[in-house]
Amino acid sequence: MKQGILFFSLLFMSMLAVASNPKLTYELSFDQAQAHYVDVKLTVHQNNLTQVDLKMPVWAPGSYLVREFARNVEGVSAYTQNKENLDCSKINKNTWRIQAGKNTDFVFQYRVYAFELTVRTSFIDESHAYLNGSSIFMYADEWKDSPIQLKITPKSNWKKVSCSLSKSATNPFELSAANYDILADSPIEIGNQDVISFDAAGIPHEVVMVGSGNYDREKIKKDFTKIIEEAKSIYGTHPCKNYVFIVHNVNAGGGGLEHLNSTTLQMQRNAYAAEATYNGFLSLAAHEYFHLWNVKRLRPIALGPFNYDEENYTKMLWVAEGFTAFYDNWIVRRTGHLTADKYLEIIANEFTALANLPGAKVQSLSESSFDAWIKFYRRNENSGNTQVSYYDKGSVIALMLNLKIINHSKGKKSLDDVMKYMYAKSDDGKAAGYSDDEFKDALELFCGENLDSFYAAYINGLNPIDFNAIADSAGLKITDLNANKNEAYLGINTSNTTGKLVVSAISSASGAYVAGLNVNDEILAIDNYRIDDLIKATASKKPGESMDLLISRDGIIKTIRVTLTKNTGVKYKLEKLDQKTAAQEIAYKAWIK
Repeated sequence: MKQGILFFSLLFMSMLAVASNPKLTYELSFDQAQAHYVDVKLTVHQNNLTQVDLKMPVWAPGSYLVREFARNVEGVSAYTQNKENLDCSKINKNTWRIQAGKNTDFVFQYRVYAFELTVRTSFIDESHAYLNGSSIFMYADEWKDSPIQLKITPKSNWKKVSCSLSKSATNPFELSAANYDILADSPIEIGNQDVISFDAAGIPHEVVMVGSGNYDREKIKKDFTKIIEEAKSIYGTHPCKNYVFIVHNVNAGGGGLEHLNSTTLQMQRNAYAAEATYNGFLSLAAHEYFHLWNVKRLRPIALGPFNYDEENYTKMLWVAEGFTAFYDNWIVRRTGHLTADKYLEIIANEFTALANLPGAKVQSLSESSFDAWIKFYRRNENSGNTQVSYYDKGSVIALMLNLKIINHSKGKKSLDDVMKYMYAKSDDGKAAGYSDDEFKDALELFCGENLDSFYAAYINGLNPIDFNAIADSAGLKITDLNANKNEAYLGINTSNTTGKLVVSAISSASGAYVAGLNVNDEILAIDNYRIDDLIKATASKKPGESMDLLISRDGIIKTIRVTLTKNTGVKYKLEKLDQKTAAQEIAYKAWIK
């Protein structure tokens, strides 16, 4: 009797499992590409739900801001295979409810307006289409694990599709994904892009160049190979079968966004020839490629599986992004693209920026991570006074921990070993994400010390970082090039794009802040003299002196007296010590490579 019940229970569960995983086919067409539209058609077979809720994500994983992608959706409808309309109504900001009834097969269709060329959004015009999955494809919670077929009907003059998804052997415009998460995390470029193909770290790679640029195909192939193989050497294993870099060559802009087996980068189209900007491009590529392990698979527990409906909070973005920001330039240094002096110059600039930031005295690193959703991606004119970047400070923290590990192990271990250890525990991303304490435990294991006080001071607290101690532990001398200067400091940034000198930001560590100067004030004159160059107007002043600013505020003319303070901003330079201890020599060589 028990065996019979068990058999029929298993049979029922098996039938239910099959029924609850329908066959899903998305189709994309671009009849109005010139107007920036894609038409999306989702055909559902073997549906067993009488009521289906289909939702558009509100954010793009990797970019921690609710972007409300549903705002670009139009023309939603649903119908049976016999073209009979089904009731389809919007029930909240990003969800449409379909009354499927007994229909096992039905079609759901809509259009998406896409005219925002960033790495986080989608863009379509007559020349190409770039699609970020979370801003294009709707999904049902019950079907997130169902396999997906994707069919693309390109414009007649678009000949190529670039994406990390599996392609049909007979039609490159027919793709497949094992589930929705993979579809959403695999950006698609459709058009006539220049595809640079090569093998690195044992797998095929593509660098997809969209738009013209003064890049050198062979140089990119050679240099990317070094970046890729150095990144893999840190973890000892590679998680992909293939990888795609999508690069948009633009007039102005930059940035990148990581994906499961690909990334999207923006680069100024004519900036490849200059060494500094080209090395910046390599650093950007290294950053996003490092995310292949750190974040996409080795991740804080809050960042997977994704909740696409709302914010996914974590206090660990200082590791997810900050450690990656440390590794991007370190990898470029390790591959020989940066000299030791250039690398130290970059580190010194990072120290300088952090030391001069008023917000570093207000917001902790863990708070910066947690509040990314409402602060980091919604910066305003006061953000520099109240916020610290989990990228920038996280990178410096990674360096501090790296040197702790190097010094504890006498150069035999580094932060590489923490990342490799944690990645192995993640089982290639199959295990649940790590908790805050689990990552701290791993750091303590390799640092050889309890990090409670370190966390209290630098992660959860506001203690200023001792840059001199960092430099000394690595056999370096740090110099403040501003130490002997006695310059007056007004403390404002201005813009002059319309012929008007307008205040754009005010430092809280300044006389302008105390005197009540406001952002958007137009500065007309200083001490009764008309000005258009603020630097010249203040160059002759000394700390403690006052000056009268004639301003226009909302059309009202008024005078504000500002007492200038001393410019306490630092400008650091890092150099090797002439005489180093044995420990300093080991630390320098292990870090600088």
